[in-house]
Amino acid sequence: MHKDTLQWLVPVLLAVGVALSLWFYWASTNRGSDATPALPEEAVPEPAATTEPLYPLRDPGEMSVQRPALQPLPPLNQSDEFLELELRDLFGETLTSLLVDSRLIERIVATVDSLPREHVAERIRPIGSIDGTFLASGQDDSGELTLDPENYARYDALVAQLVNADSARIAEMYRRFYPLLQKAYVELGYPDGYFNDRAVEVIDHLLEAPEIAEPPALVRPNVLFEYADPELEKLSSGQKLLLRMGSKHAAEVKQKLRELRTLIV
Repeated sequence: MHKDTLQWLVPVLLAVGVALSLWFYWASTNRGSDATPALPEEAVPEPAATTEPLYPLRDPGEMSVQRPALQPLPPLNQSDEFLELELRDLFGETLTSLLVDSRLIERIVATVDSLPREHVAERIRPIGSIDGTFLASGQDDSGELTLDPENYARYDALVAQLVNADSARIAEMYRRFYPLLQKAYVELGYPDGYFNDRAVEVIDHLLEAPEIAEPPALVRPNVLFEYADPELEKLSSGQKLLLRMGSKHAAEVKQKLRELRTLIV
C-alpha cells in the first residue's frame, strides 16, 4: 500500500460523475480534430473494443433545467484549464488543489479504465501526492498489524463532497465534457470502444468489493504494506480503495454508485 492512498478517491469520484453524464450524453457535441499523444504504454488497456455500445446512449431531448448558452469545448489538448475551472466551481479548492497541471482528461480516463486492475501507474493519475502517512497499528512479534481506523478520517471531506454533490450539476458538467472523455478513450487504445460502457463496467466492479466490518490485518514483507488475507491482497486497486476508506465511507460511495447506475442502465 502506498502512503498516499487518499489519491485513489478522486478518480472514483470522477467515474461517478462520468457515469451520470452518460444519461445526458449529447452524441453530436463538438467533435474536435486535435491530436494528443497517448498516455504511457502501461496505461493502454487489455480488453477488446466493441463495435456497438453495450449501453446505447439516449438523446434526452430538452434539458429540464434551462441554462444560458455555454462556451464550446476547447480541443482536448487545451482543455486542462477549462476543466479545472468547472471542477473548482462545483467542488471547490479541496479537489482542485490536488490536481496535476497537465492532461487531466486523459489521466482521468486512463485511471478510471485501470481501476479494475491490480495497479494504476503513478504517472497516469490525475492528482499528485497527498500529505500524510499511512497508519498501521497493533504490531506484534509476528510483524502482523491492522489498518489503523484513524486513516478513515483522511477521506471524510472528499466522500462528503461526493455524497452531497448536486447530481444535476455534475451531470450537466460531464454531459458537456463527454466528447473529450470519449476522444481520450479512443486515443488510449480503444478505436471502436465507448467510454460509457467502460464506466458502467468499472462501477459494477467497484460494487463487488467485499464489505469488512473490522480493520483488516496487514503485513509488511518489504517497504509497502500488504493485506494479510491473500483474498484481499489480490483485489484490484479500485476495490482496495474502498477497503482503505473504511466500511462507513465505502457503504456511502457504493450507495451513490447504485443510484447512479440505475439512472444510466
